[in-house]
Amino acid sequence: MCRNIKTLFNFEPPATELEVRDASLQFVRKLSGFSVPSKANEAAFELAVEEVAATARRLIASLVTHAEPRNREVEANKARQRAAARLGAGHQA
Repeated sequence: MCRNIKTLFNFEPPATELEVRDASLQFVRKLSGFSVPSKANEAAFELAVEEVAATARRLIASLVTHAEPRNREVEANKARQRAAARLGAGHQA
């Protein structure tokens, strides 16, 4: 499940709110063990997602780097190539 959490820092264009929320949702799912919480846990689950997202936004905003921003398409192509090498050349990632 955590493999789906993508690096969000130092990209051009910057990470979107949806990307931050999706990563936060995956993190809370992993910690809680729930893909979908029960009605009894739904409020706590959603609060956790919002708090993790807020913390992630603050973290990304406060990080400093001297490296050039990464290009999303270049990084996506690299990931596809790694997946193809790992899973076999005939697999489409």
